[in-house]
Amino acid sequence: MNRSGKAESHDATGMHILFADDEKNLQELMRTELPRMGYRVTVCPDGLTAVAALEKEPFDCLLVDLDMPGLNGIEVIGKARELRPEIEAVVMTGKPSQDTAIKALRYQAFDYLTKPCRLAELAGLLGRVGERRHNRRQLAALEHRLRRAEGDSTLVGSGAAMDSVKRLIAKVAPTESTVMIRGETGCGKELVARAVQQSSLRAEQPLVAINCGALPENLIESELFGHCRGAYTGADTARTGLFEVADGGTIFLDEIGELPIAMQAKLLRVLETGEIRRLGDNQIVQVDVRVICATHRDLERMVEEGTFREDLMFRINTFEICVPALRERVEDIPVLAEHLLRRHRSDGADQQLFTEAAMERLKSHSWPGNVRELANVVEHAAILCESLPIDSDDLPQHFGKRQLRKEIRDSEPKTLRELEMVAIEDSLRRHDGNKPAVAAELGVSLKTLYNKLNSADEKKRSA
Repeated sequence: MNRSGKAESHDATGMHILFADDEKNLQELMRTELPRMGYRVTVCPDGLTAVAALEKEPFDCLLVDLDMPGLNGIEVIGKARELRPEIEAVVMTGKPSQDTAIKALRYQAFDYLTKPCRLAELAGLLGRVGERRHNRRQLAALEHRLRRAEGDSTLVGSGAAMDSVKRLIAKVAPTESTVMIRGETGCGKELVARAVQQSSLRAEQPLVAINCGALPENLIESELFGHCRGAYTGADTARTGLFEVADGGTIFLDEIGELPIAMQAKLLRVLETGEIRRLGDNQIVQVDVRVICATHRDLERMVEEGTFREDLMFRINTFEICVPALRERVEDIPVLAEHLLRRHRSDGADQQLFTEAAMERLKSHSWPGNVRELANVVEHAAILCESLPIDSDDLPQHFGKRQLRKEIRDSEPKTLRELEMVAIEDSLRRHDGNKPAVAAELGVSLKTLYNKLNSADEKKRSA
């Protein structure tokens, strides 16, 4: 091994390395050079000593020779996988062979070095080990934050309607079938998708959720399948598509009815072949992804109108789960309300959370916004209420009045355009003017919502 090169230790300063090799000159070299690179090192003369060291303390990287007395390098890596599954292993040998490389990869060795090698080569390799270690920690932290942000994904409710949904989830989750989830906006379709994924064989792999209605039409293909640098104006760097991100896991296509007809054809091909092609690239990438879709739209009617492909509908509708609206499972409102309240209030563990008057108001409401609307009402009450239980006066002042206004309006003759604007105006009030939230609730794209608002404004000005 030649003495040349210094490692850039900023990727893994302080990384603890276990070096195992029966060559004394290499042992002394590592005792000297690895600390100079910024690493801590424990040197062992054979495999048995290395395993004993692994039993005593954790290491970040195992640098091991294949041919040693006692236990060889492959056996040491095997023991390391049992004792320290998170350790990265690097194999060194003076007798390289294809069989040895295959064995090392079978035990998930990070890399393979042939002796003699330059110190600069080793330094670069250890830098990559440190970078992977850093990325794994960042990923774990991100996953932790995502779990906290998503909250509890348990399906709440024990009524007949939800029991039926849970039985369907239990049936389809262990399979690889494509799942279509139908239901009104805000009824918990994404929660059902997460329940399917968490009970599937892909539970440990990523679930990538995409709201098809929220993707800009000119960027949908890039978001889903990725692009190469220079694929279009503004594509200064390459981008990995969400199908590639979900490789090995599950992709959830929410509001699939909002996909433009041209993208539906491309999605159909991906679902049939498992192949994607990034924008601006001729290379085909194979992905292994389970697909779960959701919509609040009548896809059969859209097929008749020519706005949704019939072949795509048949492809995604292998197994259907219909999520009931909240008004169809009134018996679940008390337990749902209490579950949602505990997200915001830690007090009241052993006391009544809602008065009878408050609960009666909740149960008598028609919930056009479903569980999403209930969550907003409960959060408002949790903020307003100084001490539990929540009373009727703690509920939003406008709560229930929209329902009365709707009943009055429904008794009057309206054109289709007027009825649309009534729904939009109600939703705008409910979301304090947040147009992306309104578009999501009404099940239209943001572009469609703006078009309708602009059209209404032009009509008012002309009047």
